[in-house]
Amino acid sequence: MANDTMDELQQDVSAPTLVRVLLLDDEPANLLLRTAILRKNGYHCLPASTVEEANELLDQIDVAVLDYHLGHGKFGTEVAIELRRRRPEVPIVILSATLEHRFGGPEDMHLLKGYSSVDDLLHALASFSAKRRGKPVVVDARDFFYERISMALGNDILVQILDNDGTWQYVNEAAADYLAHPREWFPGRNMFVEMPNLLRDWRRVIATVSTTRETYIDRTRRGLLSVPKPDERPGTWSILAFPMTLHSGETGVVLTARVLERGSITNGVA
Repeated sequence: MANDTMDELQQDVSAPTLVRVLLLDDEPANLLLRTAILRKNGYHCLPASTVEEANELLDQIDVAVLDYHLGHGKFGTEVAIELRRRRPEVPIVILSATLEHRFGGPEDMHLLKGYSSVDDLLHALASFSAKRRGKPVVVDARDFFYERISMALGNDILVQILDNDGTWQYVNEAAADYLAHPREWFPGRNMFVEMPNLLRDWRRVIATVSTTRETYIDRTRRGLLSVPKPDERPGTWSILAFPMTLHSGETGVVLTARVLERGSITNGVA
């Protein structure tokens, strides 16, 4: 009997830990169906039908899947706000047929529209669990948080997200390519320290936008750089800087840039 017990314990230790998913839905039929689907696909599902029930489970989960419209004037974002306060690293998926925009600030979340399929939800969860690597938290949600902003703006726009001192929080692929570094090089580095002679002096703009929460708009031929790159054709740029609340709750700035038109080069002369 002792050997049997030891074998069971060894099996438990070696077995992969299931991703724990909070599923909040006030409709019993939806809750039952989605719980069954998630469990069938290898997730440890913790169902809840009210905000109060969900809040009691926040310390036990790796991902939250929250229905937006609950009964009696309640909303899934109430749970999201509490989760962001207590465990800001936990990813949140919101299900809604009516929301058109993602929330800004600390309650930002990944939005799946009401007509999204079960496969869409499973794909989102799989992308989280693939990064889990056996840790008690699925993934740091910051990059996912900022990626939503970049996707909304479009792939042709250079996007940089910075704190009020000019430290990069995020850049998209277009900005990283233009500034000639891989994306993972930027977070935590300060633009004014790393590229003092390359980047335009955005210090005043970033500080002003972050402090006043006003939007800065600049249509210019200077672009993002103090001098054009050697192989860069002259062009007209649209520069936009607007304030946002960072994942930390502090005020930061989204700095975007897009080329409106390029000039032509003939015999080396623009």
